[in-house]
Amino acid sequence: MDEQFRQHGAFSWCELMTTDVNAAKDFYTKLFGWETEEMPMPEMTYIVVKAGGRGIGGIMPIPKDAKGMAPMWSAYVTVDDVDSTARTAEQLGGKILLPPTDIHEVGRFCVIQDPQGALINAITYGKM
Repeated sequence: MDEQFRQHGAFSWCELMTTDVNAAKDFYTKLFGWETEEMPMPEMTYIVVKAGGRGIGGIMPIPKDAKGMAPMWSAYVTVDDVDSTARTAEQLGGKILLPPTDIHEVGRFCVIQDPQGALINAITYGKM
């Protein structure tokens, strides 16, 4: 991962959660010329999206605990400490929809809803 994406406050990843990973993969690779790489994880196979050989995002199935959610793209912002960021978000009037959670071999993230209802993900990357 490029250092600029490890900077606190930088947008660093985009992710599609969808009901049909293969159809989404086919659509976006044809639309944007993206390359993809399968990344086996304990609970699923994650599709890493690449542009110019660099990982820029991913495609994954909608999690079982979010059944009924419409497919959507979401953005990740790098933070130095995701647990601290989650606490600060709550102090500022936001809600934590998914508390700080580890992502195997990636780092730790949370899902924040701002006071107006918009969602964003905060992530602290592990050593890579």
